Amino acid sequence: MFNWNKQAAVAVPLAALLAVLPACGGAEKPGSRDKGAEASGEAAKKPDPFTMTIYAAGVKKEEFDSRFRGALEKKFPHITFDYQTSDQGNSITEKVARGEIPDIIRTDTPTMKTGYLDLQLGYDLREMVGKYKYDLNRFVPSFIQDNVDAGQTGALYGLPVPPYFPSVLYYNKDLFDKFGVAYPKDGMSWNEVYDLVVKLTRVEGGKVIRGFSTNLIAQLRDNPFSLPILDPQKDGLADQTKWKTIFDNFKRFHDIPNNGVQNTFALENALFTKGEAAMYLGQHSIYLVIPPEVNWDIVSVPTIDGAPKRMGQRSPAYWSITQQSKHKDEAFQVIAEMLSDEVQMQDSRNGILTTLTNKNVRDALGKGHPVYSTKNMKALTLYEPTDPTPKRAPGKVNVSGSTQETIIWQSFVKAAQGQLDVNSVLREADELLKQAVEKERGK
Repeated sequence: MFNWNKQAAVAVPLAALLAVLPACGGAEKPGSRDKGAEASGEAAKKPDPFTMTIYAAGVKKEEFDSRFRGALEKKFPHITFDYQTSDQGNSITEKVARGEIPDIIRTDTPTMKTGYLDLQLGYDLREMVGKYKYDLNRFVPSFIQDNVDAGQTGALYGLPVPPYFPSVLYYNKDLFDKFGVAYPKDGMSWNEVYDLVVKLTRVEGGKVIRGFSTNLIAQLRDNPFSLPILDPQKDGLADQTKWKTIFDNFKRFHDIPNNGVQNTFALENALFTKGEAAMYLGQHSIYLVIPPEVNWDIVSVPTIDGAPKRMGQRSPAYWSITQQSKHKDEAFQVIAEMLSDEVQMQDSRNGILTTLTNKNVRDALGKGHPVYSTKNMKALTLYEPTDPTPKRAPGKVNVSGSTQETIIWQSFVKAAQGQLDVNSVLREADELLKQAVEKERGK
């Protein structure tokens, strides 16, 4: 049986992690529906029927059924799949308190500690990866690394499941046509986008048309530098010089007359869907509803001087196994099926970005969807996802991601609205983060 020192160093480089695990043997193709993750000799046994519980907070049963249930019931006819989600009274904390622990749980980086590890559910998948010779190279490397980093023990607590939400620049084709401005293109820099915004920001018939709007919280959090908000090693704001570069870049767009930032991110986000903004820096998401009257398309996220040409993104969720499960081997096989090439190909065709490196799956993005099939979906794969944002060092008091995001967003709004200069708001953010750490330390 595969065994890996549980006290491994926290910062495990992905190359080192992959080197320790056995390579995929023979002609086996992990993730393939035909081969799966079956161990030699076990497939010949007629399995006993049982029920497997799968829990995913915030994911409706209809979505699970449409994406996974058919494939799972076909491959595992002896398993009854009991899918559960976080409806009232059924948060994972409440379920654990009642002793109702699922076999498989959908985790994510922001809540891995509070919603998985602190509840004593954590199970290191490296044992199963070694046992079944499962190939982690199938996945985008940064997604595996992010999971290892988030766990802070060197363990692998999950395998990445679509969707993830990459940054992308939306634009309103009708507004560009109306004002006679050429459409944006893939591979543009922020300086080039700025020139477009100047041309597109205007007042028409008493109505303000914004040249640019943005999902500020997401773009500050998922910045191209992979820059954390709270410094991993010390209390306070990380690298203020780089934060100044990010703030200065976005602030200049809101310094353009009639392109001022809204007081809430909800109002800012709504401008594009109401047809009141020519461009919108947001995230690609199958959950984003753009009204049919908005004639839109997308181009790749613009690049900023000094940062890698990478695509900012919020990492995906992960399929994890609970240590209390009595069906760990079967659970791993079920996860392998949900992340198979075939299942992810169907996801991709429906506009859900794959977590795989498989070019065929990536190239199929949106081709089976009535709307996405008409859009420039290659904009979403022009750049690779950014590296994981460095996590707080072990032993350092941490602050919730939502608190950090609120502090950095409110600081930017103050600067963009001219309440304080950029240097002052960054110093203020630094102090607010220190106070937040002290508050956590006192709990």
